[in-house]
Amino acid sequence: MASWRAFVPVSLRGYRLPWLAPDILAGLTLAAVAIPEVMGYTSITQTPIATGLYTLLLPLAAFALLGSSRLLVVGGDSATAAILASGLLAAGIPGASPGSPRWAALCAMTALATGILLVFARLFRLGFIGDFLSASVLIGFLSGIGVKVATDQIPAILGVEEGKGNWIEKQWAWMSSLGELSVAALAYGLGTILVIVVFKRFLPKIPGAIVAVVGLLIVATLSDAGGHGVSVVGAVEGGFPHLGIPLDLGPQEIGAVIASAVSCFFIVLAQSAATSRSFAMKHGDTPDINRDIVGLAAANIAAGVSGAFVVNGSPTKTQILDDARGRTQVANLVVVAVTLLVLLFFTDVLRELPHAVLGGVVFVIGLGLIDLKGLRRIARRRRGEFLIAMITMIVVFSVNITAGIVAAIALSLLEVIARQYNAPAYVLGLAAKGYDYKPAVPGAQTQPGLIVYRFDSTVFFANATGFADRLRALVDGAPDPVSWVIIDCADITDVDYSAGETLDRLVVALHAKGVHVVLARPEPRLLRTLDQYELTRLLDPAHIYSDLDIAIAAFAETTRRPAPGK
Repeated sequence: MASWRAFVPVSLRGYRLPWLAPDILAGLTLAAVAIPEVMGYTSITQTPIATGLYTLLLPLAAFALLGSSRLLVVGGDSATAAILASGLLAAGIPGASPGSPRWAALCAMTALATGILLVFARLFRLGFIGDFLSASVLIGFLSGIGVKVATDQIPAILGVEEGKGNWIEKQWAWMSSLGELSVAALAYGLGTILVIVVFKRFLPKIPGAIVAVVGLLIVATLSDAGGHGVSVVGAVEGGFPHLGIPLDLGPQEIGAVIASAVSCFFIVLAQSAATSRSFAMKHGDTPDINRDIVGLAAANIAAGVSGAFVVNGSPTKTQILDDARGRTQVANLVVVAVTLLVLLFFTDVLRELPHAVLGGVVFVIGLGLIDLKGLRRIARRRRGEFLIAMITMIVVFSVNITAGIVAAIALSLLEVIARQYNAPAYVLGLAAKGYDYKPAVPGAQTQPGLIVYRFDSTVFFANATGFADRLRALVDGAPDPVSWVIIDCADITDVDYSAGETLDRLVVALHAKGVHVVLARPEPRLLRTLDQYELTRLLDPAHIYSDLDIAIAAFAETTRRPAPGK
Protein backbone atom coordinates (compact mmCIF):
# COMPACT_ATOMS: atom_id res chain seq x y z
CA MET A 1 0.00 0.00 0.00
CA ALA A 2 1.35 3.42 -0.98
CA SER A 3 2.52 5.64 1.83
CA TRP A 4 0.35 8.65 2.62
CA ARG A 5 3.42 10.81 1.98
CA ALA A 6 3.06 10.06 -1.74
CA PHE A 7 -0.07 12.21 -1.75
CA VAL A 8 1.64 15.22 -0.17
CA PRO A 9 2.39 17.93 -2.78
CA VAL A 10 6.06 17.98 -3.80
CA SER A 11 6.45 21.60 -2.72
CA LEU A 12 5.16 20.80 0.78
CA ARG A 13 7.10 17.62 1.56
CA GLY A 14 9.20 17.87 4.68
CA TYR A 15 7.05 20.72 6.01
CA ARG A 16 7.81 21.80 9.58
CA LEU A 17 5.35 23.33 12.01
CA PRO A 18 7.65 26.28 12.91
CA TRP A 19 7.34 27.42 9.28
CA LEU A 20 3.56 27.94 9.57
CA ALA A 21 3.54 31.36 11.26
CA PRO A 22 6.15 32.89 8.88
CA ASP A 23 4.28 31.41 5.90
CA ILE A 24 0.98 32.94 7.04
CA LEU A 25 2.54 36.38 7.57
CA ALA A 26 4.36 36.18 4.24
CA GLY A 27 1.13 35.16 2.49
CA LEU A 28 -0.74 38.12 3.96
CA THR A 29 2.06 40.47 2.86
CA LEU A 30 2.08 39.01 -0.64
CA ALA A 31 -1.73 39.25 -0.92
CA ALA A 32 -1.55 42.95 -0.05
CA VAL A 33 0.74 43.50 -3.04
CA ALA A 34 -0.57 40.91 -5.49
CA ILE A 35 -4.29 41.71 -5.32
CA PRO A 36 -4.04 45.35 -6.50
CA GLU A 37 -1.41 44.30 -9.06
CA VAL A 38 -3.57 41.66 -10.74
CA MET A 39 -6.53 44.02 -10.68
CA GLY A 40 -4.33 46.49 -12.53
CA TYR A 41 -3.34 43.86 -15.11
CA THR A 42 -6.96 43.75 -16.25
CA SER A 43 -6.38 47.22 -17.71
CA ILE A 44 -3.81 45.51 -19.97
CA THR A 45 -5.93 42.48 -20.87
CA GLN A 46 -9.05 44.71 -21.00
CA THR A 47 -11.10 42.14 -19.13
CA PRO A 48 -13.34 42.56 -16.05
CA ILE A 49 -11.61 43.34 -12.75
CA ALA A 50 -12.70 40.00 -11.31
CA THR A 51 -10.65 38.09 -13.91
CA GLY A 52 -7.48 39.49 -12.36
CA LEU A 53 -8.54 38.20 -8.94
CA TYR A 54 -9.33 34.82 -10.51
CA THR A 55 -5.65 34.44 -11.50
CA LEU A 56 -4.79 34.27 -7.77
CA LEU A 57 -7.45 31.69 -6.99
CA LEU A 58 -7.54 28.31 -8.75
CA PRO A 59 -4.33 28.85 -10.79
CA LEU A 60 -2.21 29.67 -7.74
CA ALA A 61 -3.73 26.75 -5.81
CA ALA A 62 -3.07 24.40 -8.74
CA PHE A 63 0.60 25.31 -8.89
CA ALA A 64 0.99 25.09 -5.10
CA LEU A 65 -0.37 21.53 -5.17
CA LEU A 66 1.30 20.25 -8.35
CA GLY A 67 4.48 22.30 -8.86
CA SER A 68 7.89 21.65 -7.35
CA SER A 69 9.23 25.09 -6.41
CA ARG A 70 8.73 26.02 -2.79
CA LEU A 71 8.55 29.75 -3.48
CA LEU A 72 7.54 30.43 -7.09
CA VAL A 73 4.43 32.63 -7.16
CA VAL A 74 2.12 32.02 -10.13
CA GLY A 75 -0.58 34.47 -11.16
CA GLY A 76 -1.42 37.30 -13.54
CA ASP A 77 1.72 38.85 -15.01
CA SER A 78 2.29 42.06 -16.94
CA ALA A 79 4.41 40.42 -19.68
CA THR A 80 1.97 37.64 -20.56
CA ALA A 81 -0.98 40.01 -20.14
CA ALA A 82 0.53 42.34 -22.73
CA ILE A 83 1.36 39.44 -25.08
CA LEU A 84 -2.18 38.12 -24.78
CA ALA A 85 -3.89 41.45 -25.46
CA SER A 86 -1.52 42.35 -28.29
CA GLY A 87 -2.02 39.01 -30.05
CA LEU A 88 -5.80 38.99 -29.85
CA LEU A 89 -6.07 42.66 -30.80
CA ALA A 90 -3.89 42.13 -33.89
CA ALA A 91 -6.24 39.36 -35.04
CA GLY A 92 -9.13 41.86 -35.35
CA ILE A 93 -11.84 39.29 -34.61
CA PRO A 94 -15.36 40.61 -35.38
CA GLY A 95 -17.62 40.74 -32.32
CA ALA A 96 -14.68 40.37 -29.93
CA SER A 97 -13.77 43.96 -29.14
CA PRO A 98 -11.67 44.55 -26.01
CA GLY A 99 -13.81 44.53 -22.90
CA SER A 100 -16.61 42.46 -24.46
CA PRO A 101 -17.70 39.06 -23.06
CA ARG A 102 -16.40 37.41 -26.22
CA TRP A 103 -13.02 39.04 -25.70
CA ALA A 104 -12.88 37.73 -22.11
CA ALA A 105 -13.78 34.25 -23.38
CA LEU A 106 -10.93 34.37 -25.90
CA CYS A 107 -8.52 35.40 -23.13
CA ALA A 108 -9.66 32.40 -21.08
CA MET A 109 -9.29 30.09 -24.09
CA THR A 110 -5.76 31.38 -24.64
CA ALA A 111 -4.90 30.45 -21.05
CA LEU A 112 -6.36 26.99 -21.64
CA ALA A 113 -4.39 26.58 -24.88
CA THR A 114 -1.20 27.72 -23.10
CA GLY A 115 -1.84 25.08 -20.45
CA ILE A 116 -2.25 22.38 -23.10
CA LEU A 117 1.02 23.44 -24.77
CA LEU A 118 2.71 23.17 -21.38
CA VAL A 119 1.30 19.64 -20.98
CA PHE A 120 2.97 18.67 -24.26
CA ALA A 121 6.15 20.40 -23.11
CA ARG A 122 6.17 18.19 -20.01
CA LEU A 123 5.36 14.99 -21.90
CA PHE A 124 8.25 15.57 -24.31
CA ARG A 125 10.55 17.15 -21.68
CA LEU A 126 10.76 20.43 -23.56
CA GLY A 127 11.75 22.55 -20.57
CA PHE A 128 15.00 23.35 -22.36
CA ILE A 129 13.02 25.52 -24.84
CA GLY A 130 13.00 28.27 -22.25
CA ASP A 131 16.80 28.36 -22.48
CA PHE A 132 16.60 29.63 -26.07
CA LEU A 133 16.00 33.13 -24.75
CA SER A 134 19.38 34.37 -23.57
CA ALA A 135 19.67 36.60 -20.51
CA SER A 136 20.44 39.66 -22.64
CA VAL A 137 17.50 39.01 -24.98
CA LEU A 138 15.20 38.44 -22.00
CA ILE A 139 16.31 41.76 -20.47
CA GLY A 140 15.60 43.52 -23.78
CA PHE A 141 12.27 41.72 -24.18
CA LEU A 142 11.01 42.50 -20.68
CA SER A 143 12.24 46.09 -20.96
CA GLY A 144 10.25 46.43 -24.19
CA ILE A 145 7.21 45.00 -22.39
CA GLY A 146 7.81 47.56 -19.64
CA VAL A 147 7.83 50.47 -22.10
CA LYS A 148 4.62 49.22 -23.70
CA VAL A 149 2.85 48.50 -20.41
CA ALA A 150 3.81 51.85 -18.86
CA THR A 151 2.92 53.98 -21.89
CA ASP A 152 -0.38 52.15 -22.38
CA GLN A 153 -1.48 53.42 -18.94
CA ILE A 154 -0.93 57.10 -19.74
CA PRO A 155 -4.44 57.66 -21.23
CA ALA A 156 -6.08 56.18 -18.10
CA ILE A 157 -3.93 58.37 -15.84
CA LEU A 158 -4.81 61.46 -17.89
CA GLY A 159 -8.49 60.53 -18.14
CA VAL A 160 -8.50 60.67 -21.97
CA GLU A 161 -9.57 58.17 -24.63
CA GLU A 162 -7.00 55.59 -25.64
CA GLY A 163 -5.80 55.97 -29.21
CA LYS A 164 -5.85 53.35 -31.94
CA GLY A 165 -3.11 52.04 -34.22
CA ASN A 166 0.55 51.28 -33.58
CA TRP A 167 2.61 52.44 -30.62
CA ILE A 168 3.63 55.76 -32.16
CA GLU A 169 0.03 56.53 -33.19
CA LYS A 170 -1.18 55.79 -29.65
CA GLN A 171 1.40 58.11 -28.12
CA TRP A 172 0.44 60.87 -30.56
CA ALA A 173 -3.24 60.33 -29.68
CA TRP A 174 -2.86 61.11 -25.97
CA MET A 175 -0.41 63.95 -26.67
CA SER A 176 -3.02 65.49 -28.98
CA SER A 177 -5.69 65.13 -26.27
CA LEU A 178 -3.90 66.96 -23.46
CA GLY A 179 -6.43 69.78 -23.70
CA GLU A 180 -9.17 67.30 -22.71
CA LEU A 181 -7.43 65.69 -19.75
CA SER A 182 -9.30 65.21 -16.49
CA VAL A 183 -7.60 67.02 -13.63
CA ALA A 184 -9.28 64.72 -11.11
CA ALA A 185 -8.16 61.55 -12.95
CA LEU A 186 -4.63 62.95 -13.22
CA ALA A 187 -4.61 63.65 -9.48
CA TYR A 188 -5.65 60.08 -8.71
CA GLY A 189 -3.09 58.66 -11.13
CA LEU A 190 -0.17 60.80 -10.00
CA GLY A 191 -1.20 60.32 -6.36
CA THR A 192 -1.03 56.55 -6.82
CA ILE A 193 2.41 56.73 -8.41
CA LEU A 194 3.69 59.10 -5.71
CA VAL A 195 2.45 56.90 -2.84
CA ILE A 196 4.00 53.75 -4.31
CA VAL A 197 7.33 55.45 -5.01
CA VAL A 198 7.52 57.09 -1.56
CA PHE A 199 6.72 53.86 0.28
CA LYS A 200 9.18 51.91 -1.84
CA ARG A 201 11.89 54.47 -1.11
CA PHE A 202 11.33 55.18 2.59
CA LEU A 203 9.08 52.36 3.93
CA PRO A 204 9.89 49.39 1.69
CA LYS A 205 8.38 46.82 4.07
CA ILE A 206 4.92 48.38 3.68
CA PRO A 207 3.24 47.63 0.32
CA GLY A 208 2.67 51.07 -1.18
CA ALA A 209 0.31 49.68 -3.84
CA ILE A 210 -2.26 48.52 -1.28
CA VAL A 211 -1.89 51.82 0.66
CA ALA A 212 -2.55 53.79 -2.54
CA VAL A 213 -5.47 51.63 -3.67
CA VAL A 214 -7.22 51.54 -0.29
CA GLY A 215 -6.54 55.19 0.54
CA LEU A 216 -7.62 56.61 -2.82
CA LEU A 217 -10.60 54.23 -2.97
CA ILE A 218 -11.81 55.77 0.31
CA VAL A 219 -11.27 59.27 -1.09
CA ALA A 220 -13.09 58.37 -4.32
CA THR A 221 -16.02 56.81 -2.45
CA LEU A 222 -16.45 59.72 -0.04
CA SER A 223 -16.19 62.28 -2.84
CA ASP A 224 -18.42 60.34 -5.30
CA ALA A 225 -15.68 60.39 -7.92
CA GLY A 226 -17.81 58.52 -10.45
CA GLY A 227 -20.58 61.07 -10.15
CA HIS A 228 -18.11 63.88 -10.87
CA GLY A 229 -16.89 62.53 -14.17
CA VAL A 230 -13.99 60.34 -13.05
CA SER A 231 -13.93 56.97 -14.82
CA VAL A 232 -14.38 54.21 -12.22
CA VAL A 233 -14.41 50.41 -12.46
CA GLY A 234 -18.11 50.14 -11.57
CA ALA A 235 -19.70 46.88 -10.48
CA VAL A 236 -17.27 44.03 -9.90
CA GLU A 237 -18.59 40.50 -10.18
CA GLY A 238 -18.22 38.75 -6.85
CA GLY A 239 -18.42 35.16 -5.73
CA PHE A 240 -16.64 32.05 -6.93
CA PRO A 241 -15.83 32.08 -10.66
CA HIS A 242 -18.09 30.21 -13.07
CA LEU A 243 -16.35 27.12 -14.39
CA GLY A 244 -16.62 26.17 -18.05
CA ILE A 245 -14.99 26.12 -21.49
CA PRO A 246 -16.28 28.28 -24.39
CA LEU A 247 -16.11 25.85 -27.31
CA ASP A 248 -17.94 27.69 -30.10
CA LEU A 249 -14.85 29.17 -31.74
CA GLY A 250 -14.53 29.93 -35.45
CA PRO A 251 -11.38 29.33 -37.52
CA GLN A 252 -10.16 32.92 -37.14
CA GLU A 253 -10.65 32.78 -33.38
CA ILE A 254 -8.87 29.44 -33.10
CA GLY A 255 -5.92 30.81 -35.09
CA ALA A 256 -5.69 33.93 -32.89
CA VAL A 257 -5.90 31.87 -29.69
CA ILE A 258 -3.19 29.43 -30.80
CA ALA A 259 -0.86 32.20 -32.00
CA SER A 260 -1.21 34.11 -28.71
CA ALA A 261 -0.85 30.91 -26.68
CA VAL A 262 2.40 29.98 -28.46
CA SER A 263 3.83 33.42 -27.69
CA CYS A 264 2.77 33.16 -24.03
CA PHE A 265 4.11 29.60 -23.84
CA PHE A 266 7.70 30.68 -24.58
CA ILE A 267 7.65 33.48 -22.02
CA VAL A 268 6.00 31.33 -19.33
CA LEU A 269 8.69 28.69 -19.83
CA ALA A 270 11.62 31.11 -19.91
CA GLN A 271 10.52 33.45 -17.10
CA SER A 272 9.17 30.76 -14.75
CA ALA A 273 12.18 28.47 -15.21
CA ALA A 274 14.65 31.31 -14.63
CA THR A 275 12.79 32.45 -11.50
CA SER A 276 12.40 28.94 -10.10
CA ARG A 277 16.08 28.13 -10.68
CA SER A 278 17.39 31.35 -9.13
CA PHE A 279 15.39 31.04 -5.90
CA ALA A 280 16.06 27.30 -5.57
CA MET A 281 19.81 27.91 -5.88
CA LYS A 282 19.59 30.78 -3.39
CA HIS A 283 18.17 28.43 -0.74
CA GLY A 284 20.21 25.36 -1.61
CA ASP A 285 17.30 23.47 -3.18
CA THR A 286 17.42 21.44 -6.38
CA PRO A 287 15.09 22.88 -9.05
CA ASP A 288 12.84 20.48 -10.93
CA ILE A 289 11.79 22.46 -14.00
CA ASN A 290 9.87 19.61 -15.61
CA ARG A 291 7.81 19.19 -12.44
CA ASP A 292 7.22 22.95 -12.34
CA ILE A 293 5.92 22.70 -15.92
CA VAL A 294 3.23 20.33 -14.59
CA GLY A 295 2.21 22.99 -12.08
CA LEU A 296 2.28 25.76 -14.70
CA ALA A 297 0.19 23.65 -17.08
CA ALA A 298 -2.39 22.97 -14.35
CA ALA A 299 -2.39 26.66 -13.36
CA ASN A 300 -3.12 27.85 -16.91
CA ILE A 301 -5.78 25.18 -17.47
CA ALA A 302 -7.38 26.28 -14.17
CA ALA A 303 -7.18 29.90 -15.36
CA GLY A 304 -8.91 28.93 -18.62
CA VAL A 305 -11.80 27.05 -17.06
CA SER A 306 -12.34 29.74 -14.38
CA GLY A 307 -12.58 32.66 -16.82
CA ALA A 308 -9.19 34.19 -16.01
CA PHE A 309 -6.28 34.88 -18.36
CA VAL A 310 -2.76 33.47 -18.84
CA VAL A 311 -0.74 33.09 -15.65
CA ASN A 312 3.02 33.02 -15.28
CA GLY A 313 5.73 32.62 -12.67
CA SER A 314 6.34 36.12 -11.32
CA PRO A 315 9.90 37.17 -10.35
CA THR A 316 8.68 40.26 -8.48
CA LYS A 317 6.00 38.45 -6.46
CA THR A 318 8.40 35.59 -5.70
CA GLN A 319 10.96 38.13 -4.46
CA ILE A 320 8.31 39.71 -2.23
CA LEU A 321 7.47 36.29 -0.77
CA ASP A 322 11.15 35.56 -0.16
CA ASP A 323 11.75 38.97 1.43
CA ALA A 324 8.78 38.33 3.73
CA ARG A 325 10.50 35.09 4.86
CA GLY A 326 7.98 32.76 3.28
CA ARG A 327 9.22 29.17 3.29
CA THR A 328 6.81 27.15 1.15
CA GLN A 329 3.70 27.20 -1.03
CA VAL A 330 1.62 27.39 2.16
CA ALA A 331 2.18 31.16 1.89
CA ASN A 332 0.65 31.10 -1.59
CA LEU A 333 -2.33 29.10 -0.30
CA VAL A 334 -2.84 31.96 2.19
CA VAL A 335 -3.00 34.34 -0.81
CA VAL A 336 -5.64 32.05 -2.34
CA ALA A 337 -7.70 32.24 0.86
CA VAL A 338 -7.44 36.05 1.08
CA THR A 339 -8.41 36.41 -2.59
CA LEU A 340 -11.45 34.19 -2.05
CA LEU A 341 -12.53 36.37 0.89
CA VAL A 342 -12.26 39.48 -1.30
CA LEU A 343 -14.34 37.84 -4.05
CA LEU A 344 -17.00 36.63 -1.64
CA PHE A 345 -17.41 39.67 0.61
CA PHE A 346 -15.60 42.81 -0.59
CA THR A 347 -16.15 43.31 -4.32
CA ASP A 348 -18.89 45.90 -3.73
CA VAL A 349 -16.42 48.28 -2.09
CA LEU A 350 -14.37 48.35 -5.32
CA ARG A 351 -17.18 50.00 -7.31
CA GLU A 352 -15.80 53.55 -6.97
CA LEU A 353 -12.16 52.67 -7.64
CA PRO A 354 -10.88 55.07 -10.36
CA HIS A 355 -9.30 53.55 -13.46
CA ALA A 356 -6.54 56.12 -13.02
CA VAL A 357 -5.52 54.43 -9.75
CA LEU A 358 -5.16 51.05 -11.44
CA GLY A 359 -3.34 52.79 -14.29
CA GLY A 360 -0.91 54.28 -11.79
CA VAL A 361 -0.25 50.88 -10.19
CA VAL A 362 0.47 49.25 -13.55
CA PHE A 363 2.51 52.26 -14.74
CA VAL A 364 4.94 51.73 -11.84
CA ILE A 365 5.05 47.98 -12.56
CA GLY A 366 5.86 48.72 -16.20
CA LEU A 367 8.68 51.08 -15.26
CA GLY A 368 10.04 48.36 -12.97
CA LEU A 369 10.33 46.01 -15.94
CA ILE A 370 12.63 48.44 -17.79
CA ASP A 371 15.97 47.08 -16.62
CA LEU A 372 18.27 50.04 -17.19
CA LYS A 373 20.95 48.61 -14.90
CA GLY A 374 20.90 45.33 -16.80
CA LEU A 375 21.13 47.11 -20.15
CA ARG A 376 24.06 49.23 -18.96
CA ARG A 377 25.80 46.14 -17.63
CA ILE A 378 25.42 44.35 -20.98
CA ALA A 379 26.63 47.45 -22.84
CA ARG A 380 29.81 47.54 -20.72
CA ARG A 381 30.58 43.85 -21.04
CA ARG A 382 29.35 42.75 -24.46
CA ARG A 383 28.38 45.36 -27.03
CA GLY A 384 27.05 42.81 -29.55
CA GLU A 385 24.54 41.40 -27.06
CA PHE A 386 23.57 44.93 -26.03
CA LEU A 387 22.64 45.66 -29.64
CA ILE A 388 20.51 42.49 -29.72
CA ALA A 389 18.80 43.48 -26.45
CA MET A 390 18.02 46.96 -27.78
CA ILE A 391 16.65 45.63 -31.09
CA THR A 392 14.44 43.20 -29.18
CA MET A 393 13.18 45.96 -26.88
CA ILE A 394 12.35 48.35 -29.73
CA VAL A 395 10.58 45.66 -31.77
CA VAL A 396 8.47 44.67 -28.75
CA PHE A 397 6.99 48.09 -28.04
CA SER A 398 7.06 49.67 -31.51
CA VAL A 399 5.88 46.75 -33.68
CA ASN A 400 4.15 44.15 -31.54
CA ILE A 401 4.99 41.64 -28.83
CA THR A 402 4.62 38.56 -31.03
CA ALA A 403 7.15 40.02 -33.46
CA GLY A 404 9.34 40.74 -30.44
CA ILE A 405 9.25 37.09 -29.36
CA VAL A 406 10.13 35.92 -32.87
CA ALA A 407 12.93 38.49 -33.01
CA ALA A 408 14.14 37.50 -29.54
CA ILE A 409 14.41 33.80 -30.40
CA ALA A 410 15.88 34.46 -33.86
CA LEU A 411 18.46 36.90 -32.49
CA SER A 412 19.38 34.50 -29.68
CA LEU A 413 20.02 31.71 -32.17
CA LEU A 414 21.87 34.01 -34.58
CA GLU A 415 24.06 35.22 -31.71
CA VAL A 416 24.95 31.61 -30.86
CA ILE A 417 25.70 30.81 -34.52
CA ALA A 418 27.78 33.99 -34.89
CA ARG A 419 29.77 33.10 -31.79
CA GLN A 420 30.42 29.58 -33.05
CA TYR A 421 31.17 30.87 -36.55
CA ASN A 422 33.85 33.14 -35.16
CA ALA A 423 35.15 30.55 -32.69
CA PRO A 424 38.79 31.19 -31.75
CA ALA A 425 41.53 28.84 -32.93
CA TYR A 426 44.91 28.45 -31.24
CA VAL A 427 48.33 26.89 -31.69
CA LEU A 428 49.92 25.31 -28.64
CA GLY A 429 53.20 26.78 -27.54
CA LEU A 430 55.42 25.08 -24.98
CA ALA A 431 56.19 27.28 -21.99
CA ALA A 432 58.40 26.53 -19.03
CA LYS A 433 55.49 25.97 -16.66
CA GLY A 434 52.87 24.51 -18.97
CA TYR A 435 51.00 24.99 -22.20
CA ASP A 436 50.66 28.40 -23.79
CA TYR A 437 47.96 28.70 -26.45
CA LYS A 438 48.51 31.50 -28.96
CA PRO A 439 46.25 32.71 -31.81
CA ALA A 440 46.37 30.48 -34.88
CA VAL A 441 48.04 32.81 -37.39
CA PRO A 442 50.41 31.81 -40.22
CA GLY A 443 53.95 31.45 -38.89
CA ALA A 444 52.88 29.96 -35.57
CA GLN A 445 54.05 26.44 -34.71
CA THR A 446 54.41 24.33 -31.59
CA GLN A 447 57.96 23.33 -32.46
CA PRO A 448 59.79 22.56 -35.69
CA GLY A 449 57.73 20.00 -37.60
CA LEU A 450 54.77 20.06 -35.18
CA ILE A 451 51.56 22.08 -34.97
CA VAL A 452 49.11 21.43 -32.13
CA TYR A 453 45.86 23.00 -33.30
CA ARG A 454 42.97 23.80 -30.95
CA PHE A 455 39.51 24.94 -32.07
CA ASP A 456 37.17 26.13 -29.34
CA SER A 457 33.84 25.04 -30.82
CA THR A 458 31.80 22.22 -32.24
CA VAL A 459 32.56 22.01 -35.97
CA PHE A 460 29.46 22.47 -38.13
CA PHE A 461 28.44 23.67 -41.58
CA ALA A 462 28.98 27.38 -40.84
CA ASN A 463 32.48 27.23 -39.36
CA ALA A 464 33.94 24.09 -40.97
CA THR A 465 35.50 26.01 -43.86
CA GLY A 466 37.13 28.46 -41.45
CA PHE A 467 38.43 25.53 -39.38
CA ALA A 468 40.03 23.93 -42.43
CA ASP A 469 41.33 27.17 -43.99
CA ARG A 470 43.09 28.27 -40.82
CA LEU A 471 44.77 24.89 -40.40
CA ARG A 472 45.93 24.82 -44.04
CA ALA A 473 47.28 28.36 -43.65
CA LEU A 474 49.23 27.28 -40.54
CA VAL A 475 50.80 24.35 -42.39
CA ASP A 476 51.65 26.46 -45.45
CA GLY A 477 53.03 29.34 -43.40
CA ALA A 478 55.03 27.35 -40.83
CA PRO A 479 58.72 28.36 -40.52
CA ASP A 480 59.73 24.67 -40.76
CA PRO A 481 58.23 21.83 -42.83
CA VAL A 482 55.33 20.29 -40.90
CA SER A 483 55.26 16.52 -40.46
CA TRP A 484 52.61 16.23 -37.72
CA VAL A 485 49.39 18.14 -37.02
CA ILE A 486 47.82 17.25 -33.69
CA ILE A 487 44.22 18.42 -33.44
CA ASP A 488 43.33 19.00 -29.79
CA CYS A 489 39.70 17.81 -29.71
CA ALA A 490 38.97 18.84 -26.10
CA ASP A 491 36.35 21.40 -27.20
CA ILE A 492 35.15 19.64 -30.37
CA THR A 493 32.14 17.70 -29.10
CA ASP A 494 30.46 17.06 -32.42
CA VAL A 495 30.84 17.34 -36.20
CA ASP A 496 27.82 17.64 -38.51
CA TYR A 497 27.59 16.07 -41.95
CA SER A 498 28.72 19.14 -43.90
CA ALA A 499 31.69 19.60 -41.59
CA GLY A 500 32.49 15.90 -41.95
CA GLU A 501 32.79 16.31 -45.73
CA THR A 502 35.06 19.34 -45.24
CA LEU A 503 37.28 17.46 -42.79
CA ASP A 504 37.52 14.53 -45.19
CA ARG A 505 38.92 16.83 -47.89
CA LEU A 506 41.22 18.51 -45.36
CA VAL A 507 42.78 15.25 -44.19
CA VAL A 508 43.31 14.07 -47.78
CA ALA A 509 44.98 17.41 -48.66
CA LEU A 510 47.29 17.28 -45.62
CA HIS A 511 48.25 13.68 -46.29
CA ALA A 512 49.14 14.68 -49.86
CA LYS A 513 51.65 17.13 -48.34
CA GLY A 514 53.16 14.39 -46.18
CA VAL A 515 51.53 15.65 -42.99
CA HIS A 516 50.28 13.10 -40.43
CA VAL A 517 46.91 14.10 -38.91
CA VAL A 518 46.69 13.10 -35.24
CA LEU A 519 43.74 13.43 -32.83
CA ALA A 520 44.25 14.14 -29.13
CA ARG A 521 41.62 14.00 -26.39
CA PRO A 522 38.62 13.07 -28.61
CA GLU A 523 35.53 11.98 -26.73
CA PRO A 524 34.00 8.58 -27.60
CA ARG A 525 30.94 10.31 -29.06
CA LEU A 526 33.13 12.28 -31.48
CA LEU A 527 34.98 9.13 -32.56
CA ARG A 528 31.68 7.36 -33.22
CA THR A 529 30.56 10.29 -35.35
CA LEU A 530 33.81 10.31 -37.35
CA ASP A 531 33.48 6.57 -37.82
CA GLN A 532 29.95 7.02 -39.19
CA TYR A 533 31.33 9.51 -41.71
CA GLU A 534 34.10 6.99 -42.58
CA LEU A 535 36.68 9.59 -41.62
CA THR A 536 38.53 7.16 -39.38
CA ARG A 537 39.58 5.19 -42.48
CA LEU A 538 41.90 8.12 -43.28
CA LEU A 539 43.43 8.14 -39.80
CA ASP A 540 45.95 5.74 -38.36
CA PRO A 541 44.36 4.24 -35.21
CA ALA A 542 47.77 4.58 -33.56
CA HIS A 543 47.50 8.33 -34.09
CA ILE A 544 44.46 8.77 -31.86
CA TYR A 545 45.48 9.61 -28.29
CA SER A 546 43.40 10.09 -25.17
CA ASP A 547 46.03 12.42 -23.69
CA LEU A 548 47.68 15.44 -25.28
CA ASP A 549 51.02 14.91 -23.49
CA ILE A 550 51.23 11.37 -24.87
CA ALA A 551 50.53 12.62 -28.41
CA ILE A 552 53.31 15.24 -28.15
CA ALA A 553 55.69 12.65 -26.70
CA ALA A 554 54.88 10.32 -29.63
CA PHE A 555 55.90 13.06 -32.08
CA ALA A 556 59.15 13.60 -30.17
CA GLU A 557 59.89 9.89 -30.35
CA THR A 558 59.40 9.80 -34.14
CA THR A 559 61.88 12.62 -34.57
CA ARG A 560 64.27 11.23 -31.90
CA ARG A 561 64.04 14.42 -29.91
CA PRO A 562 63.53 14.59 -26.15
CA ALA A 563 59.87 14.78 -25.29
CA PRO A 564 59.11 18.42 -24.43
CA GLY A 565 57.98 18.77 -20.85
CA LYS A 566 55.14 20.85 -19.67
